[in-house]
Amino acid sequence: MQKTYVGARLRTLRDRRGLSQTAMAKLLELSVSYINQLENDQRPLTVPVLLKLNATFDLDVGFFATDTDARLLADLHEVFVEDPDTSAISNAELEDLMARVPAAAHLLVNLHRKLRGATQQLEQISAGLEGPVTGTAAATPYEDVRDFFYDRRNHIPELDLAAESLFAENRLSIGGLDLQLTRLLHERYDVTVTIRSDAPTEPGSKRVFDPAARHLTLARRLSAGQRAFQLATQLAFLTHGDTIEAITATVRMPAESRDLLRVGLANYFAGALILPYTRFRDAAEELRYDIELLSSMFEVGFETVCHRLSTMQRAGQRGVPFFFVRTDRAGNISKRQSATAFHFSRVGGSCPLWVVHDAFATPGRIRTQIAQMPDGRKYLWLARTTDESTPGFLSATRDFAIGLGCDIAYAEKLVYSHGLPLHDDATAVPIGAGCKVCERSRCAQRAFPQLGRAIHVDGNRAANTPYTPADLPTAERS
Repeated sequence: MQKTYVGARLRTLRDRRGLSQTAMAKLLELSVSYINQLENDQRPLTVPVLLKLNATFDLDVGFFATDTDARLLADLHEVFVEDPDTSAISNAELEDLMARVPAAAHLLVNLHRKLRGATQQLEQISAGLEGPVTGTAAATPYEDVRDFFYDRRNHIPELDLAAESLFAENRLSIGGLDLQLTRLLHERYDVTVTIRSDAPTEPGSKRVFDPAARHLTLARRLSAGQRAFQLATQLAFLTHGDTIEAITATVRMPAESRDLLRVGLANYFAGALILPYTRFRDAAEELRYDIELLSSMFEVGFETVCHRLSTMQRAGQRGVPFFFVRTDRAGNISKRQSATAFHFSRVGGSCPLWVVHDAFATPGRIRTQIAQMPDGRKYLWLARTTDESTPGFLSATRDFAIGLGCDIAYAEKLVYSHGLPLHDDATAVPIGAGCKVCERSRCAQRAFPQLGRAIHVDGNRAANTPYTPADLPTAERS
């Protein structure tokens, strides 16, 4: 085993559990001096001690892995790479900063986000653009909420347990949940539900609730699974509004972001109610994460199943840690949640070699890809377009592709790994976090030069790859 030093992570674990070195040593049946040496990086972590730690504290299998902090490392890289004066800082130095003072690393990332927002605000004012200023001292509300779930690895245990309890206490069952939830709303909460037909070319809101009349209206165009989701969202506000408010109160956000977060938490509850944790996880494991079979079994859409799979990180009952993303034809990412270390840059778009972009060429068909990031980490990706229906032939369509990925270490648990060369690096597709931060200098698909890295311009040579870095050896320029 390669020597692995985990001092900072071990101290973080001990602080989170409120343990002294003596108490931790007693739990692990180790000496206090040994724990002290581990925390000060004087001794490497051994496999037996790693197994003891995982078993005693029910840790995520990647808690002590170096790639667990890949997202934070990527964010730090963006902070420094945009400034030419700091571009010489190496990844090794950033890793050391992140491991030894993670709180400072997070602070730097948050300050950088605020600086970027403030800069955008200043540029808009300087340009004399009309209308309200869109830049803020922080991110946009949707980015705030996205980061909230992202930082929590897309798992909110309070709401997950509450939804599963509500499902069991009311003796709900899989199959016809829209009818069961309609009856529950009427009998327990005096809410009547009606279905509304919209004009063919002017679809209205999916769900409208009138608190005074205790009346909920759903659009007729929704499928049974979509109706169940909307009914469950309304139940979240009616039954666990206090829990949602308590979670929201712990976060520092602008008012608009907090309002959006409440909706996001209600939607999380809804997903957890129509796909109860234990039942769904057990089915996923049994069916080897076959999304289409799970979709049929639980009467929900492809996207709903993929999103729920990205939340299965309950302590003691963890599923495969997935990265979930939804993108449009232009590559704009509208949903991004993760239980993994995978990270895409916030600047410069996503990688054009990523399989999710290929899904639009074969609507309704699942595409797979073994992809390798610049740091050597490999992922199994699957992608497919959504099956969202449209009101009519002349109506504007909503086309999205859904991507679901996991670390290659978990690939054999998925039916989609069948027949793929999981361990052949030569066949893996080299992708990156985004052109502006990607280190692959010889990528023919590069759309932008790497931030903080000067480019080489030679009028006597027409290179095969765009934006050749100036610091690349002459022999490697093509």
